Amino acid sequence: MTLELKLYNTLTRSKEAFRPIDPANVRVYVCGPTVYDFAHIGNARPVIVFDVLFRLLRHVYGEKHVTYVRNITDVDDKINARAAERGVTIRELTEQTYGNFAQDVKALGTLTPTVEPRATEHIEEMKTLIERLIASGHAYVAEEHVLFSVPSMADYGKLSRRPLDDMIAGARVDVAPYKRGDMDFVLWKPSADGIPGWPSPAGINTPGRPGWHIECSAMAWKHLGEVFDIHGGGIDLVFPHHENEIAQSCCAFDQKVMANTWMHNGFLQVEGEKMSKSLGNFITIRELLTTDQFGGKAWDGNVLRLAMLQTHYRQPIDWTLKSLEQSAQTLEDWFRVAKPDGGAPSADVIAALADDLNTAQAMAALHALRKRITANGGATAAAELGNTLVFLGFDAAAFADWLSAQRAAIRVDAAQIDGLIAARRQARADKNWAESDRIRDELAAMGVVLKDSKEGTTWELAR
Repeated sequence: MTLELKLYNTLTRSKEAFRPIDPANVRVYVCGPTVYDFAHIGNARPVIVFDVLFRLLRHVYGEKHVTYVRNITDVDDKINARAAERGVTIRELTEQTYGNFAQDVKALGTLTPTVEPRATEHIEEMKTLIERLIASGHAYVAEEHVLFSVPSMADYGKLSRRPLDDMIAGARVDVAPYKRGDMDFVLWKPSADGIPGWPSPAGINTPGRPGWHIECSAMAWKHLGEVFDIHGGGIDLVFPHHENEIAQSCCAFDQKVMANTWMHNGFLQVEGEKMSKSLGNFITIRELLTTDQFGGKAWDGNVLRLAMLQTHYRQPIDWTLKSLEQSAQTLEDWFRVAKPDGGAPSADVIAALADDLNTAQAMAALHALRKRITANGGATAAAELGNTLVFLGFDAAAFADWLSAQRAAIRVDAAQIDGLIAARRQARADKNWAESDRIRDELAAMGVVLKDSKEGTTWELAR
């Protein structure tokens, strides 16, 4: 392999050359959805980010040599509460909600992971890990709970590197008299009547259910082994979830690491503010795809995907209407000239992705490729652009269908358009180029194409 892949490792706080344990089976685990409701746009970011990583690894090592595991959390207190609220069974809720998630992320152009394990199908593996932790002195039983003893692990906290007081505050740990230490966390807990439960480990007589952290340790072990290559997720999972996964897995198997490389994507905010229901800017993927609640129109999954990839995955991203509008215009331009022929993607794009999944640089390389087509009109560049868009998960046919539907829905108000053109003309006369550009973009979003000439400005609807 001549291409060197470099990835930023949260564990070491440095960008490192990636060296898989076994190049014939590169193994990746990413924390997936807790299936109790529609996924929000923040949930879409790791789905898209690690889909691009999956594609890159398959390109470098071969499609059959990458195992990508993204779990499904289908046992959780939020799930229990939502099922009770709706008057349905836990299984009915999780089946429906996972189906919604699968449809939504497919519309975002993502590949199906190699394995999508369900937590409820790995209870025995969880119990085995718990028994191992108890036997090695890293866990204990107290009042029908099993808890991990944080002081038993000398280097606990090596991922997040937080001071002890910060970890105690950040973990939001339950205060309970049976706990030996403030930081100790639950591996197993009893289930009351009406709550899903399974036969408990460690000789506990009452049914119980797993804690959240042990679920991922068990599923990763089952499908990837005691130590694997890459573990990914959102930055919000570094502590306590990923820290506790490391503790459980390393102590259960007497290993120094759970995964060699830890990757985390940054936070997402909406129009400069943290997304929250109280602010009224909480947006689900489904709402963006099917309603007019963000920008007055439903958006195509290709547009959402491109908007997400404009920012480097480790940086925070501001989800704005302007970014969607610009992404739609960019895709229209690219797809108009792209001519995929089944060949290789752009080497410049691959090189950008190989440098810590630098999608922002990859987008710049695509823009440069588009300029080559304009300058030279070459079929080779058009094929390269098309092949790269396919490689990155963009679907020209789906985008064309969406664009046609958008244009069919336009209600042309000639007087409004003429008024905007007059305002643009005045802005240009005043040398107010920012306002002129803003009006041009507003007209473009309406599907109006301007033609400037010495005689003046005319317009037509884009076809």
